[in-house]
Amino acid sequence: MTLRVALVGGPMYDHLYRLFDDRDIEIVVHADHPTLNREVAARLAAGDRIDVLATHSKYAPSQAQWLRPLDDLVDVGALAPLAVDLCRFDSTLLCAPRLIDVRILWLRADRHPHAPDTWTDVVELGVRFGFPGRESGLFGTFYELVVGAGGRIFDDDGSPCFESDEAVAAIEQLVRLADGAPGDLPDWHYDQVDTALLDGRIDAAGVWPGGWGPIRASDIADVLEPHPYPAGAQRRVSYAGCHAWAIPTTCGDVDAAAELVAALNARSAHALDATGGTVCAHVEAFAAIEPSSDTDRQRLEITKQTIAESMITYPAHPRFPQLEDAGWVSINEALRRRCTATDAVTRIQRAALSVLTSSG
Repeated sequence: MTLRVALVGGPMYDHLYRLFDDRDIEIVVHADHPTLNREVAARLAAGDRIDVLATHSKYAPSQAQWLRPLDDLVDVGALAPLAVDLCRFDSTLLCAPRLIDVRILWLRADRHPHAPDTWTDVVELGVRFGFPGRESGLFGTFYELVVGAGGRIFDDDGSPCFESDEAVAAIEQLVRLADGAPGDLPDWHYDQVDTALLDGRIDAAGVWPGGWGPIRASDIADVLEPHPYPAGAQRRVSYAGCHAWAIPTTCGDVDAAAELVAALNARSAHALDATGGTVCAHVEAFAAIEPSSDTDRQRLEITKQTIAESMITYPAHPRFPQLEDAGWVSINEALRRRCTATDAVTRIQRAALSVLTSSG
């Protein structure tokens, strides 16, 4: 049987898919993650067959009704325990981790010889900082700023608590950052941020590990330097999670799908993935990475330190992606000066309550 797979696409991910060249595989979706999620949700709800699915630890809880538990199907013993734990929901392994994604700062040293240590420094030093202006990337940057300032987005009982001084200040900071960046930033997705950095339109950006490949190959590689992600008033944080592989309940050949996931979990597959700069989840494969330069060594050290000390993840909630989708729109409106930061926070709180309390 030809296996039908749905893949996340983009420069950070596509180099792994050469592994599929000699296999009987039909790629039914190949798109950025928000588009992938929407397409997959529609297909799975309709009962369409998808045998292996690229997902994320953040999104897997929202897909739980469509995913087969992997505890008895896939061996994850060689993968990083932290990554495996992030892929569990209600103690069930919903997906097998491919890589750990966490952002660090990349800065044009020729323009700014002194790296900003805090978000306040970014503005005061006049650093043109780029970030995603829409969808998950925008909401994630907002989340980082809130938590870095000592705030929260959920109470201890799981109720949303967006209406806070920290949340308002986070959006005001995003507006200030956007004002110093190119005017089309509110339209940027992940890849557009990296492109703007390499094209010289911005001075700095938070870049995920997979962005190292394009940086290394760029014409300005010699002036780009890695640094720790900027700190908030209370702490330094970088939101993160795991890209991962899952087997949907609509799978037509579970044994063949499990074999494919096992192949994707192999050391050789993770080593191939890591050639693009990713923090592969296979412990031995990641440990065996040989830095290609002093810059590469620095970015690996900073990334490891960030994972150990500064990584934060989203609450594991089946409706969190819906909340995220509802929330980023209001932040985007603030970036475009169509509402105030306070108004945006009020709208996010209202949307969160609607999403988390609805029966749909």
